[in-house]
Amino acid sequence: MKKSKHRRLHECTCATCQQHPYSHVARQHRAINRVLVNLDEKNRRRFAGLLALQFGRRHLRLVSQITGLSRMTIYRGQREIEHSDAKAGGRVRMPGAGRLTVEKNNLGSSRR
Repeated sequence: MKKSKHRRLHECTCATCQQHPYSHVARQHRAINRVLVNLDEKNRRRFAGLLALQFGRRHLRLVSQITGLSRMTIYRGQREIEHSDAKAGGRVRMPGAGRLTVEKNNLGSSRR
């Protein structure tokens, strides 16, 4: 069975969306989440950071409720936008970041 790479669409947990799920604001929040679901990790973080910058620095919590991303992830996206680094070379993660490959995981267990 093939593992799906599609993320599940996040449902906004802000008070407006909870009280008025068919309001204009709720439709905007759903549209934001429809865009986020198709982005990779780096661009999702940066998009959320851009939203937080547009809403104002004090609205990090609201963006977190809308997107389902942590406040630290959104803050990191803001910093990446403000201090963009051309050296990144199109990588999503830093070199060496992410999960270890299966071969590396199994090497440690065979040394017992």
